[in-house]
Amino acid sequence: MDSFKGKKILFVCKESYSFPLYYLAQKWKNDNEVSAFFFNAIEAKFAKCKFNEQTYYRWKAIENIKIYDSVKIADIFVNQKDDEVENYEFLQNIQKEYTHYLGINEQVVTTQYLTRHYHYRNYYGKCTYSQQLNWVILNYENVLGVIKDASPDVILDLDNSELARTILLEVCYKSKIPYITLDFPRFDLYKLASFSLGRKIDPFFELQYNKYKTYSKDNLRIEYDYIGRFRESARITTQEYKSAVNEQYKASSMLVAIKKMLVKAIYLNNQDRAGNNRKIKRTSKILYNNSRDMFHYFAGIELRRQILTRSNRYFTTPIAAEKYVYMPLHLIPESSTFTLAPFYVNELSIIEAVSKSLPAGWWLYVKEHPAMLGEREVKFYKQVNRLPNVKMVQFNYYDDPKPWIVNSQGVITISGTTAFEAALLGKPSAIFTDVSFKLIDGVTRVRSFEDLPQLFKQFAQWEENNIHSCAAYIRAVKEIGVEFNINYMLEEGERIVNGQAEISEEFERQIDNLEKLYVEAYNRYPMYKEFL
Repeated sequence: MDSFKGKKILFVCKESYSFPLYYLAQKWKNDNEVSAFFFNAIEAKFAKCKFNEQTYYRWKAIENIKIYDSVKIADIFVNQKDDEVENYEFLQNIQKEYTHYLGINEQVVTTQYLTRHYHYRNYYGKCTYSQQLNWVILNYENVLGVIKDASPDVILDLDNSELARTILLEVCYKSKIPYITLDFPRFDLYKLASFSLGRKIDPFFELQYNKYKTYSKDNLRIEYDYIGRFRESARITTQEYKSAVNEQYKASSMLVAIKKMLVKAIYLNNQDRAGNNRKIKRTSKILYNNSRDMFHYFAGIELRRQILTRSNRYFTTPIAAEKYVYMPLHLIPESSTFTLAPFYVNELSIIEAVSKSLPAGWWLYVKEHPAMLGEREVKFYKQVNRLPNVKMVQFNYYDDPKPWIVNSQGVITISGTTAFEAALLGKPSAIFTDVSFKLIDGVTRVRSFEDLPQLFKQFAQWEENNIHSCAAYIRAVKEIGVEFNINYMLEEGERIVNGQAEISEEFERQIDNLEKLYVEAYNRYPMYKEFL
């Protein structure tokens, strides 16, 4: 099957991630029954404004496509009591029927709306435990209703964050419906399909990896050559992230910062002036962010960035003679932690555990995520630096991750790309979730803090012997995966719907590749079901 024909297709949409799917919906709607689920209550509840006019309202204008949303359950939620769980019997039922991947409280962690205690975005309101459970109940009721009405043959997505997606995953597992989203193997621009929101390695992919691992070096010559070039290259940042916010290492001028906040103010004012959006924001600080709080928060980020991107008392420079384990921090909240590793979202607790586990004389170098700069409270850095064998290092001392990795004894990260890069560079690493590159020799999955002392003993004894495993992994990715630049597709898709650009041959090619990934994964699903 080269494309979908005669299928009931449900797209899962949220903000900019709906842009590439919009073009697939247009392409498929004549030969299939297409619907879309905009689960973000804000996006569907707000009157048309810059925030949602090219996403939710653009999709609503497509003929013959049914749109589902979360407006009804949001309205119910804002009128519920803060200290009372409603429909407790239904909660017990979903706990029994829909916790294959994650327990109910783990599912709660996947949304930043209900986890203010785990992140720094203070424009989100704090919630009670009853509110958490009520929102879970309402979302299950909503998702089950959507699935019953749409009766999809396949559900397609581009992301894995937020509670509704986690619930969809559980419902689809129970109902044997293929729910396909992207998995990021971290090799060049390749993407894999995932039936588990990236929480588990696709068994078919693992079979391919194991097959290629039996190949000879000569049969993997192209991959060996790639790894050789990678190790010789001065820079290892991938094309997809070169212009992304996580690669912004230099301080912007105050004028640029002021312009950014002016744009933010105009954007928020546009939201508030549309319809009764300002009134809606007053109904629930949990679901709807207050514009003034958001503006103050992002203004504070810009101010702190001005300090932290320059020499300061929180970050130190590395010392050449020191032995260290390298730990790059994550953007919090994001799906790479909240969805993939809900037990490890507290990075300070990980740092403290690593500090206790390191061999005598070793340091832990902790580097801030550039996109997190200014967002994390500075007291976090003080707490880290208080540990005698731990240092917060200057995040922009190097403008590429390679020197941090090659000079280290190894890498530890929750689920980050740095572990994959370390493997390609012949360094050992440790991760806290089951990402696809966990298959590579030298990448160790940590399941308990008590594993760490033995892990670092292995770091100390590590000999570079994983190049064949890396080559087999890359061959499997090229065999099963599809190449496209998701950041390009999001940005260019927005420019096209805004009338700022025409659909180019390159954009069409990448959309076709996304289609190929979905169709091939759907065809593979019967094989995947055998492992369920």
